[in-house]
Amino acid sequence: MASFKKPDLHSFQGRAQIAIIFVTVCFLILLTRLVWLQIINHSKYSTLAENNRIAIVPAPAMRGLLIDRNGIVIGRNYSALTLDVNVSEIQGNVDQLVDDLSEIIAISPRDRRNFKRSLEDARNMGTFPLRSMLNEVETARFMANRYRFPGVEISSRNFREYPYNELASHMIGYIGRVSQKDKERMQSEMNSPTESEDGNELKNAFLPGIQYVGKIGIEQSYEHVLRGVPGYDQVEITAGGKPIRTLSSFPSKPGKNVILSVDIKLQYLVEQLYGNFRGAFVAIEPATGDILAFVSKPNFNPNDFVEGIDSVTWKELNESKSKPLYNRPLKGLYSPASTYKPFMALAALELNMRSPSQTINDPGFFTLGTHTFRDEKRAGHGIVDMEKSIVESCDTYYYLLARDMGVNAMHDFMKPLGFGQRTGIDLEGEVAGILPSTAWKKTAFKKTEQQKWFEGETISLGIGQGYNSFSILQVAHALANVVNDGVVMKPNLVNAIEDPFTRQQNLITPKESYRINLKRENIEVIKKAMVATNQTGTSARSFKDAPFTSGGKTGTSQVFSLNSKEYNHASTPEFLRDHALFITFAPAEKPTIVIALVVENAGFGGQHAAPIARKALDFYINGKWPKEIPEWKRAP
Repeated sequence: MASFKKPDLHSFQGRAQIAIIFVTVCFLILLTRLVWLQIINHSKYSTLAENNRIAIVPAPAMRGLLIDRNGIVIGRNYSALTLDVNVSEIQGNVDQLVDDLSEIIAISPRDRRNFKRSLEDARNMGTFPLRSMLNEVETARFMANRYRFPGVEISSRNFREYPYNELASHMIGYIGRVSQKDKERMQSEMNSPTESEDGNELKNAFLPGIQYVGKIGIEQSYEHVLRGVPGYDQVEITAGGKPIRTLSSFPSKPGKNVILSVDIKLQYLVEQLYGNFRGAFVAIEPATGDILAFVSKPNFNPNDFVEGIDSVTWKELNESKSKPLYNRPLKGLYSPASTYKPFMALAALELNMRSPSQTINDPGFFTLGTHTFRDEKRAGHGIVDMEKSIVESCDTYYYLLARDMGVNAMHDFMKPLGFGQRTGIDLEGEVAGILPSTAWKKTAFKKTEQQKWFEGETISLGIGQGYNSFSILQVAHALANVVNDGVVMKPNLVNAIEDPFTRQQNLITPKESYRINLKRENIEVIKKAMVATNQTGTSARSFKDAPFTSGGKTGTSQVFSLNSKEYNHASTPEFLRDHALFITFAPAEKPTIVIALVVENAGFGGQHAAPIARKALDFYINGKWPKEIPEWKRAP
């Protein structure tokens, strides 16, 4: 007969307690997780859930206009038809869709690259342009085949346009598609505690709505003003990304207009006068620092860059010997040559090293040790005082002056005038140039034997050669500082910021940087000598019968060392020929305009640079237009 063991109640109760403890721990874990998700991290996961339900559709802002001092629009927007693809409605492969569309509408490799980049940046959500600026034939062809391409539409979009093409391109700059570097910079601006001109509006801007930004020129330096504040729509979507309804809308705010100090007609005239020559030209209003013309030749068409420049055009621009992408007034460095002599003469007066009547006897050369420095006039200029040294451009006078003054005294006098210093103009990328001194040479060269300053190096500085290396902007700025009686005004390209709706202008007040303690009588000596230069001196032919009184100084800058050989312009390779320079101011009684220019590899300054300045002054002062230059035509 079988026997049964009596159940162990104590053992059963133990197992039950273990099970209860296990279930309780699991419940507490679930409860803790629930508290963590629903209370502590509620905001985070609520936002994630909401983002899965709501899509943000950016609305780019209309970019502000660029307008010259006389109200002429030189940077504007226009509306054109684009082929847009709504990725969320596309069924199948996007690349295949593009291939199918290319059978009825021309889609370039550049269009494909830009489209793919937009998709990657936005994680394949939203509507993106595939082809811009469709013509009537292309539009009709797509509409006839529209049923084949669900999710593809034709819409109207705004584009940037520079109606005068190459004109003033280095000054205006251009816009281009936002790069990753641009995004990081803008994000940094928005997170910065420093308020911009737009204040909190910039911080609240919606980055995906900023599709284009200024890359160079005014478009870049005034980007925060021109781009406005993008808007956006909050759209409810399905799990598949299909829009259901618009929940809210935040309209964009257009950018402000930028009113420039530049006279675009004067700019056009000067660019035409240069013809096929290369060079730089800067005109400044001394009393305000307003830039009246900012010319860099050759230039380029900024419209080519807006939607992404094609490889052929880029190669032509980038590999050209003429360097059309090089901003010469801002970055080009030149020896000032004889245009430096009026500043040297002023230094001699201010430092009590020469008087206006003090003379030298010029035999046509100056010898230091075993080296002979020759004058341009081989027979010499005879008896030379300060005025004659400027009018006839006597090198020997300034060889002697440089020796007596020394490199450091020259440096200390020229630095406040602006030589070898950034002017602070409202463009990015300005170079400082070289104003030599003994201290400069010690830092510029690595080898000890190269760091020593030799007296012979000082002599060439007196005639604007040697290590002297300045931008044309700096030379114009320095002359403006002198004729403005030592009052230094910061050069500026923008006069005002204009509200696009009210047309109310917020004027940008000219900024006085500092004052140089110059004696008025010394300035008048230099101005008088420069006036005589335009009347009887090296630039007299260009200023014959001028209806106004002006002062000037020519210069011819060596591009390479002759090593005591005779210079022959015709037999010298083009890019090794001398540069032609000229500086001028007018009217002499109270200058309203100062000009500095260089015509690269042209030769004598009086022959090739002075005539450009004369015709520019004729127009600016008297409104006279040269017969040989096509008349200015306002863009439609």
